Amino acid sequence: MEVGRRVTIRDVARQAGVSSAAVSLALNDRPGVSDTTRRRIMEVAGRLGWTPNTAAVSLSGARVHTIGLVLAKPAAMLGREPFYMEFIAGVESVLVEHGHSLLLRLVDSVEAEVEVQREWWRSRRVDGSLLVDLRVDDPRIEQLAAAGLPAVAVGHPSLAGPFPAVWTEDAGAMEEAVRYLFALGHRSVARVGGPEALGHSALRTEAFLAVAADLGMDDVRVIPTDFSGDDGSRVTRKLLASAHRPTAIIYDNDIMAVAGLGVATEMDLAVPRDLSLLAWDDSQLCELVRPKLSAMRHDVFRFGAIVARTLFETLKGEKPESKPAPGPVLVPRGSTARPA
Repeated sequence: MEVGRRVTIRDVARQAGVSSAAVSLALNDRPGVSDTTRRRIMEVAGRLGWTPNTAAVSLSGARVHTIGLVLAKPAAMLGREPFYMEFIAGVESVLVEHGHSLLLRLVDSVEAEVEVQREWWRSRRVDGSLLVDLRVDDPRIEQLAAAGLPAVAVGHPSLAGPFPAVWTEDAGAMEEAVRYLFALGHRSVARVGGPEALGHSALRTEAFLAVAADLGMDDVRVIPTDFSGDDGSRVTRKLLASAHRPTAIIYDNDIMAVAGLGVATEMDLAVPRDLSLLAWDDSQLCELVRPKLSAMRHDVFRFGAIVARTLFETLKGEKPESKPAPGPVLVPRGSTARPA
């Protein structure tokens, strides 16, 4: 083969000892070749450095072996947020099994995401996409469904429209968290949540208020944030400086919980004697601080893998049902105790 020449399907077929049609079926993940032949073809293609001609693939309507993910958040925040690092790792673990890659884009709004997703699908740059951080009345759902984009919605089915959904049972987990603090003796509990427009934040807030009412707790507060450590610190200072300081705070992520612990120390409050703290989505951050943070542990890696597998079911022409992923479970540590 000439140096510098692009490797073709014919080159792969010649080396693998099969027809060009068999190579095309194997590389496009279509039926018609045995598993043994498919593996041999994939091994030869990898050894020769074969890559798809994206222009030709687009024209033919064949698979491009790429999955899209757009995140409407600042790049700096993504780098500090353990949740999405673990989620993407879980997604990637399944993409590798299927010989697919992840196309990731960061944008500043859901409206911008709609345009990116439409362009990816129109130009056949992706086989399908993952829709995350679902909003209440999310504009992406109707518009991307109308565009025909194969996708999986990462969120409660009530937010997902016609797309199959994969979600965690936040309501049950929130009830467990509140009842745990109530059993310890806490009657004044605050929730430092995420943006009110986010679907899972709204569902957690609804569950938080419902279980508090059921337990007869009338001193509860919910304050929305942007999920950042800075906002978590600001809100914590506001709560701890108030006339009716809560005895316990539930944070919507680990970053804000760690920031809240720092504010408590800054204000000379002992955790957990003066204030109990509980983080959502356990991570290494929760175990690196002192005291270690009690948390709602969620297998985010597995969550990402389930989402990716559901998308591949969709790409195969199946109609997967929406399914819950394993829910968060309470992990008590040193940051929660009976109020003094």
